[in-house]
Amino acid sequence: MIALVGLPGGGKSTVGRQLAKRIKARFIDSDAVLEERIGMPIRLFFEQHGECLFRDHEEAVIDELTSQATAGAPLVIATGGGVVLRPANRQHLRERATVIYLRSTPEELFRRLRHDTQRPLLQVKDPMARLRELYEQRHPLYEETAHHCIDTGRPSVGALVNMIVTELGLAELSPPEA
Repeated sequence: MIALVGLPGGGKSTVGRQLAKRIKARFIDSDAVLEERIGMPIRLFFEQHGECLFRDHEEAVIDELTSQATAGAPLVIATGGGVVLRPANRQHLRERATVIYLRSTPEELFRRLRHDTQRPLLQVKDPMARLRELYEQRHPLYEETAHHCIDTGRPSVGALVNMIVTELGLAELSPPEA
């Protein structure tokens, strides 16, 4: 099982989908599972019920998803950006999965997210300042949780997938796409 962690907009879902396809694994986006469970978009849940209750639901989903590691079929999980805030999530991810931190600078993320209206933590007056704050708070937790770190920078999704496959020694299992 491979789990991707990183800040919102760091490419976890996009890279995760392509990585899963490349290594012939199942892909699960933990935020999509959460939205299905809570019956509404995460942003709306945040507004109506607050972050604490959301994190409770997220912790249950992460425990469940990472428990599937022994179920046999290869799995790639894209996690939500705040998943590392809970110690139980960090422990489950670190012990039950190979964790890849898709590291992005706040500036890179701002370029990608400046028009995004769906990320609850970025719906603030100064999203750049918020991204810097999130990076300061979460970067050490991502590093603590991750087995491998990949800088996202400007490479294409395909290049990032290649970097992950190489880093994990999976190249012999999945020929590069033509």
